[in-house]
Amino acid sequence: MRGIPLTRDFANGGVSFWYRQIGLPARRPALPGPRDYDVAIVGGGYTGLWTAYYLKKADPGLRIAILEKEFAGFGASGRNGGWLSAEFAGSRKRHAKARGRQAMIDLQRAMFASVDEVIDVARAEGIDADVHKGGLIHVATNPAQRRRLRAEVADLRRWGYGEADMRIMERTEQRERVQVAGAIEAAYSPHCARIQPAKLAVGLAAVVAGLGVDIYENTTVIEIRPRNGRGKATALTTRGDVTAEYVIRATEGFTASLHGQHRQWLPMNSSMIVTDPLPPDVWKHIGWQGSELLEDEAHAYVYAQRTADDRIAIGGRGVPYRFGSRTDRLGVTQSQTVALLWRMLVKLFPAAVDVPVAHAWCGVLGVPRDWCSTVHLDHASGLGWAGGYVGSGVTTANLAGRTLRDLVLRRDTPLTRLPWVGRQVRQWEPEPLRWIGVQLIYALFRAADRHENERGTRTSPYAHLAKFISGR
Repeated sequence: MRGIPLTRDFANGGVSFWYRQIGLPARRPALPGPRDYDVAIVGGGYTGLWTAYYLKKADPGLRIAILEKEFAGFGASGRNGGWLSAEFAGSRKRHAKARGRQAMIDLQRAMFASVDEVIDVARAEGIDADVHKGGLIHVATNPAQRRRLRAEVADLRRWGYGEADMRIMERTEQRERVQVAGAIEAAYSPHCARIQPAKLAVGLAAVVAGLGVDIYENTTVIEIRPRNGRGKATALTTRGDVTAEYVIRATEGFTASLHGQHRQWLPMNSSMIVTDPLPPDVWKHIGWQGSELLEDEAHAYVYAQRTADDRIAIGGRGVPYRFGSRTDRLGVTQSQTVALLWRMLVKLFPAAVDVPVAHAWCGVLGVPRDWCSTVHLDHASGLGWAGGYVGSGVTTANLAGRTLRDLVLRRDTPLTRLPWVGRQVRQWEPEPLRWIGVQLIYALFRAADRHENERGTRTSPYAHLAKFISGR
């Protein structure tokens, strides 16, 4: 941490900077004992909240409960980079194998529409989440990254992206939008908005509670069981069992904490830092007046936003995985990760070198073994789930909520026919293979970035090997 300018009140953890801005919410009462519902949702993040919202809107008579170990929005929903993006996790070809190429195109277009759906609902429900739809810029800073970026934009033409959806930018336009040191190419998509994620989570939770959904916080679910014969599905908690016609698992990066789910989704760690507000003379050198979201094309990539109060928030993987699927304590991140993110910040924006870092934090996101998101409901067992968003969950969770609504209500809709619905994925390897594999993958990605920065004009063989090992 030496050499990094820090504010006098620099904080590490405490959930996230986003909650430092607005204050941690007062906790709702815990489950008072055994209860019975029509739908019980395990997890009070975006997926659980959106599912409850759309179900209650569609059928106000449904009895719905959300069971949350901490408070609604405690996990990735209140810690992420604030990207309301149309990017969807996983291999497009892999999704297309399930139901055809057109189905994957339909899924991508559903993601485009979901960005605007979140914005429209936030506006209609009076949720002020610092929303600004400025689009997304991908930046290449070496020849290998430029080659990948051009290939990606060309490939997207096969998957529902037109010229207006993603395009290579003219150099003058890129410089006018944002000055990124070393940028030699950039691509732009309008399908992305900046948000303050904790404001969205807290606001949405208040709306859902106002609709009559019971949100029980400080309520730990230990296990989820399918219906037995003609009985109901059950969420076993430390405060009593909750039975329901349907129990929806919406635990994302915390899924491994449930009995029998330890190898289902890997909790991948992601970390962030945020600066003090930048003064006008520094912004003069950076630009970024459109508040676009920003990502580089490195394998161990970073992502950034200009916040509503003129800070830079930047994130990346850091230490990607903790042995045994362990998670952080209230968002505390490692010193070496803070230093890494600060170096990336200064590399991209040298003018910000003297701006103090105000806060650092981390969280986990869910990664399936094939790195592809999924949504599912089994009427026979009464169990459903959605997640495995691999870092693209802010928008995907909304699409999942609407899809689960249609599945629970037994509606045959375009959403229920999308190729991520009902996808079955094999489990992760047991420890220590899981830990060794993830460490090796990201060591190879970092080696690939070093190789490409030094002399590579093509994607490094290290990156190809990492993707082969990961199964991406």
